[in-house]
Amino acid sequence: MEYNKQIKNRVKRIEGQVRGLLKMMEEEKDCREVVTQLLAVRSAVDRTAALVVSENLAECIREEKNNQESSEDMIKEAVQLLVKSR
Repeated sequence: MEYNKQIKNRVKRIEGQVRGLLKMMEEEKDCREVVTQLLAVRSAVDRTAALVVSENLAECIREEKNNQESSEDMIKEAVQLLVKSR
């Protein structure tokens, strides 16, 4: 799968959030602030994973003409990936 610029930019933002989180920890910021940022990172990762799975699923369905696997099987696999990510 080819990852588009939007997905790569999301990952770069997540990277920046994690670096900021490490800086907060090094500066011994308040626990609540750190946990808030941890939750923000987790949410960003979850949304990015969902985007990757959905775009991959759409691509697979478009290419289904050349593939013996049914759309139903691909959808089940995509849902399993999303559930596994949680």
